[in-house]
Amino acid sequence: MSGRHGMVAPPHSAVSGGPSNVCPTTRSFCRGRQPLGSHRRIDALIAAIPLASLGDCRSLAAEAGRRRLVGAIAALEALCRRFQGFGIEHAIPEQTAALGALTVIGGSEAACAARRIIVDRIVQGTGLNDALEAAAELGVGLPGSVVVSLLRHQTPEIRAGGCRCARLSPATIPALAELLGDPDRVVAMEAACALGRMGRSESRPTLLRLLQDAPSAAVIDAITAVADEECLVILGRIARTRPDLADAALAALNGIGSSRAVRIAAASRQSPPDNVPLPGHLRPGDPRCDCRC
Repeated sequence: MSGRHGMVAPPHSAVSGGPSNVCPTTRSFCRGRQPLGSHRRIDALIAAIPLASLGDCRSLAAEAGRRRLVGAIAALEALCRRFQGFGIEHAIPEQTAALGALTVIGGSEAACAARRIIVDRIVQGTGLNDALEAAAELGVGLPGSVVVSLLRHQTPEIRAGGCRCARLSPATIPALAELLGDPDRVVAMEAACALGRMGRSESRPTLLRLLQDAPSAAVIDAITAVADEECLVILGRIARTRPDLADAALAALNGIGSSRAVRIAAASRQSPPDNVPLPGHLRPGDPRCDCRC
């Protein structure tokens, strides 16, 4: 049966909608009739994953994830590879289920599998966004050439995902710097965070603005490596006025480690929280600053 774009649709997929020929043992796993109490049963579940039907793959992948089955990682990757070339217009549910299970299982092996799935172009379209989200959650760093192609993608979500998986390299730095002016705010933020984590000072103006106007744990983490005096003061204020971000701000100040940062962190811990709005562009020694630094 032909699928989208004239390609042959894989059997028993979301594309073909064909019937399932999965063995009764596998079906009993999916319907909860087979307890996974023995190695033999677990091995049977893992063996069933690569060729599972749409109706079964979600349950099998979810069970592998719930049990953190590291041994299922290769099978989940094989399930993704089974649908290579499909999903340009719509995500393939089997691939989405497999990527979700990899994220839940976690660890270096799952991260390597997610990396291969992206580098080998196993997923496309919306599925690529799912893969990038999984990769970012697993802490995957992608090769510079792959990242650059993602940063130039027409879809903002893919550009943002590429930023989250970018690592320091001669190819990625200029591409990320270009995205600081991206019309999509999320992309611009992710580009600034990526550059900040790399210690690139060109990210500081964007990160400082975000720290003032829309602070988040990700922004605080990213600004640590490029923080200047003004950043330290604002981090101290966040530590006292934003209970939800206090731990992140204090960790950033301690991570910066300068004598001034340590003093601000200590003063912030001793000061009772208040609800004073964060003023813009505070300067060290500004009379409005009551961080006791």
